[in-house]
Amino acid sequence: MPTSSASTTDSAKSSAGGGVQSLERAFDLLERMADAGGEVGLSELSATSGLPLPTIHRLMRTLVACGYVRQQPNRRYALGPRLIRLGESASRLLGTWARPYLARLVEETGETANMALLDGDEIVYVAQVPSKHSMRMFTEVGRRVLPHSTGVGKALLAGVPDDEVRALLSRTGMPAATEKTITTPDGFLAALADVRQAGYAVDDSEQEIGVRCLAVSVPDSPTAAAISISGPAGRVTEAATEKIVPVLQQVALELSQALAGSGA
Repeated sequence: MPTSSASTTDSAKSSAGGGVQSLERAFDLLERMADAGGEVGLSELSATSGLPLPTIHRLMRTLVACGYVRQQPNRRYALGPRLIRLGESASRLLGTWARPYLARLVEETGETANMALLDGDEIVYVAQVPSKHSMRMFTEVGRRVLPHSTGVGKALLAGVPDDEVRALLSRTGMPAATEKTITTPDGFLAALADVRQAGYAVDDSEQEIGVRCLAVSVPDSPTAAAISISGPAGRVTEAATEKIVPVLQQVALELSQALAGSGA
């Protein structure tokens, strides 16, 4: 029977590879589910992965049994709650690795330094080193915000195709945090074009009045990440920006190299 043949062939390949191929395929399916918004059907996974349905069904059964995937009443598959613990632990560890680099940013710029990840449709802050100034910015580690009103959000989404950005914005909406928040998709896409051209992102009182933030993405990060500095607009001026951005970019590059070297 065709189904049995496909399954047998796949099992043979997995055995020959010591089980590594099956692991690679399982993680690939999880990442494809995440890219699709967290919920997909088997036919969608087959179309995007190129794997036969019997192989996908077998892998998904295993992931469901382990709690990393759950099957919805509509027969589609969604990322499971057991992944939350893994993600939270990984985020904390990533933040720990980043702290020395953020501390260097604080030393060289004088402003609070942050690291944030794109988690689904939201930005989550995973590390921060505060400025030594008495007037300084503070963002709680673990805080989640929508990307359209933040410098790190712009830095992260600048590398995402415009149609995917529009889809994200349609899911989250674009509520105004301040009177300067960008609240239209076209306006936000224009801002992303500016980020690509300049090589850094700016939040100019868009999340909080009087606060200016400069951000860059961490190149080749294992998960989409950005670092930033934030401070009072009176200190993070245009003149200061010219000095701060090269430091941000250099630290992001060094952090990227460190993450690659650690196998993160």
